[in-house]
Amino acid sequence: MTAPTTLPELEAAVTARRRPALSYELFPARTDTTFERLRDTIAQLETTAPDYVSVTSRTGHRNLARVLELTDHVLHETDLRPLVHVTSIGSSRAELRTVIEALLDRGVRGILALRGDQEEGHDLEDDEIPFARPLVDLVREVERARTAALAGGRMSVGVAAYPHRHPESPTSQHDLEVLLAKERAGADFAITQVFFDPAEYCALITKAREAGLRMPVIPGFVPATNPRRLERLAELSGVPLPRDLMHSLETARDEAEQRRVGVRWSVDLIARVLDAGAPGLHLFTFNRHAESLDVLETLDLDRWSATTTGDDR
Repeated sequence: MTAPTTLPELEAAVTARRRPALSYELFPARTDTTFERLRDTIAQLETTAPDYVSVTSRTGHRNLARVLELTDHVLHETDLRPLVHVTSIGSSRAELRTVIEALLDRGVRGILALRGDQEEGHDLEDDEIPFARPLVDLVREVERARTAALAGGRMSVGVAAYPHRHPESPTSQHDLEVLLAKERAGADFAITQVFFDPAEYCALITKAREAGLRMPVIPGFVPATNPRRLERLAELSGVPLPRDLMHSLETARDEAEQRRVGVRWSVDLIARVLDAGAPGLHLFTFNRHAESLDVLETLDLDRWSATTTGDDR
């Protein structure tokens, strides 16, 4: 893809970027064969001109080689920008510093700072970072040490937000306080865990703004086409599944009807959240492009493009 160079091309590019932010989550392939399929998925997703793609990482960075493989592909073989997940659980502070520095050396300028899933029976080591907030501190610390190499630039640091209470959190208010603390530590934006009720996202934003949160909170969505995948998500996240959606999926005649039902339901959810003023959407793809592309084609993001300078989306 050729970058715009003339004034009309630049004006057209600026206009195109006024739509809501668009991003996708990808996870590293486990084998060379699945990596080839992932390359095709990335090529298909790139046709939608996303603002970035996030690259997940397993707890303890046990799949670091595969994370770097995917990151390098995005950096050098596409026009996309990677937002790489860095998880604190299972790694020492020194190991995390090494990972962050390696990403910077490769040209990564976006990190999603996460605690990661704490496995049952896992005992924290003395030098382990137990939460995302001090991980944000560490990213900024590394950034300050690399100021000259970054030419005065700045890392973009994202964190997680929870419209539905985190399964380990005592209250939603506690989740909000954690989010505020992550912003104070230097986070630039947040991406939400999956949710199925737009009112939960709207309530989070209202309470967060009242409490002084300033950074954008980007809603995360899963194309709701696979009932087994949704059940697994609900099990991991503690987010209840809509009964009407599950009934429609489970009574569908075949996979094609399931897909139509799930896409239609997902589009309605996303549209309601964008109507409420969400700054964009982040799609959890599970390394599948077809469902995400169906959602975007039906949604038509241009309907929410900013048309005046007063639009704060």
